[in-house]
Amino acid sequence: MSTIIKSHGFTNEVLEWDAWLDVIDIEQASEDQIKVLEESHPKAKTSDYYLFLAHQPEILRQRSAAFNAIMYAPGGMSRAERELGSMVVSRINGCVYCASVHAQRFEQLAKRSDTVQQVFDDPYTAGTDAREKAISQFSIDLTKNPNDVNAAGIQALKDVGLSEQEILDLIHSVAIFAWANRLMLNLGEPVFPAAQ
Repeated sequence: MSTIIKSHGFTNEVLEWDAWLDVIDIEQASEDQIKVLEESHPKAKTSDYYLFLAHQPEILRQRSAAFNAIMYAPGGMSRAERELGSMVVSRINGCVYCASVHAQRFEQLAKRSDTVQQVFDDPYTAGTDAREKAISQFSIDLTKNPNDVNAAGIQALKDVGLSEQEILDLIHSVAIFAWANRLMLNLGEPVFPAAQ
């Protein structure tokens, strides 16, 4: 990360997340809970998010499989653009934690932070070029009014060069974070780094 960005309550800083409900005690976890935590993420055994979801190991397993297929599948939309769509949906939904995570990933992959600043400042005008602007606008439209997405919205993406596979990847990225944002917003809160 090049510089810390803070705008409208959003940041690209590394945040923690505290669950409001009980998380599993790793010392008392079942064999399947331990296994799914180890399968899910390197830091899952210390993350309230994963320790909460591990109450239902099979659901966490399915969630992790879907997430990995959506965000890391080869081909289709670039990883940076998937992170852009995820960051925009998180910004629109007001999920500071998820927006932070996707801002960091976008910066790592794109090697720049200008779009992050734009998304945090005003997602409706965000994007450094026509392609990023179209991705941002479609992500907003799908988040706010999923029933109104139509052929014209899809055509706007095609007009800036997105293939059908890339459009499908974008739809999946927005959809999984529409779900994840609601989970994060309703079950816990972001924890900002202590002021230095």
